[in-house]
Amino acid sequence: MDAPPDIPPLMPSCISHDRSKLFIVFNVRSGRGRAQAVRAAIARVCAEHGRDYQLFEIGRTGRLGTQIRQAVDAARAASGIVVAAGGDGTINAVAQVVMGSGCAMGLLPQGTFNYFSRTHAIPTDTEEALALLLRARPVPVQAGLVNERVFLVNASLGLYARVLEEREVYKSRYGRSRWVALWAALATAMRRHPGWDLRMQWRGEERVVRTPTLFVGNNALQLEQVGMPRPEAVEQGELTAIALKPVGRLAMFMLMVHGALSRLGEADEVMHASFRAMSVSPARPGRRRAKVATDGEVQRMAMPLHFRVAPEPLWLIKPEPGEYGDARR
Repeated sequence: MDAPPDIPPLMPSCISHDRSKLFIVFNVRSGRGRAQAVRAAIARVCAEHGRDYQLFEIGRTGRLGTQIRQAVDAARAASGIVVAAGGDGTINAVAQVVMGSGCAMGLLPQGTFNYFSRTHAIPTDTEEALALLLRARPVPVQAGLVNERVFLVNASLGLYARVLEEREVYKSRYGRSRWVALWAALATAMRRHPGWDLRMQWRGEERVVRTPTLFVGNNALQLEQVGMPRPEAVEQGELTAIALKPVGRLAMFMLMVHGALSRLGEADEVMHASFRAMSVSPARPGRRRAKVATDGEVQRMAMPLHFRVAPEPLWLIKPEPGEYGDARR
């Protein structure tokens, strides 16, 4: 999902080169308890290539913002590279600070689904990802904004945000794996949820919809996997909104089956649209704030919600096309 051509490709001042120091923000809680192995891999590969690095380890969520700002400030001062080692949530938090800083960003994927890194063909193996990081160059890629909050994969409210919020409870009890995440999603979706009455405005159009969830995607791989039409829209400078019509438990289960079979876009209960900017406000008075999930992290935001393609790209260090085969696996 490279940045659309109308975004000026201004190279960041903290540009990647053969001797750039790495400033690595490492979420030790990501993945499956492999923190020591990741530390060892970073030390080994950097030593082999004679590359200097500094590790900013995060064990508690409350310190995430402080550590990221320290890493970005240090990278700017040294003309270095900011590296996010974690899942989509950690990557999102790092990108939030890196965008507009003049620094390039690298990834060492450690999460459960790794949609953003997989889209850009970045290996999940730490040593392979680090070896790529040490030789590749920054490329501008598209980011989305909701009320000026960055999202790289998706942003949502309603049922999907609730699923992500409750998924963390299941993971804390049963471990961090795709099966636990999928079971948590099923258990949450099968309960009754209040609907939202939303007024959506984009491209001069206005539509009032009642929906249990609104999902805005910025990731072609995720949209393709659930079977939405035109997943390539996000690679052409747009975002994709998906809203479900109000349905009962059985119909909700069937929608999940459609998604698992990559056929969600065929369901009559699914509404969708592509856009560069969209405003979403309550159709009825009373709702002033909403829980919004951005790349899996949930926070409260004031309504109306303004979704748009970010006017500047994220400069991501990624492989050349075809270097690691098909990223959409």
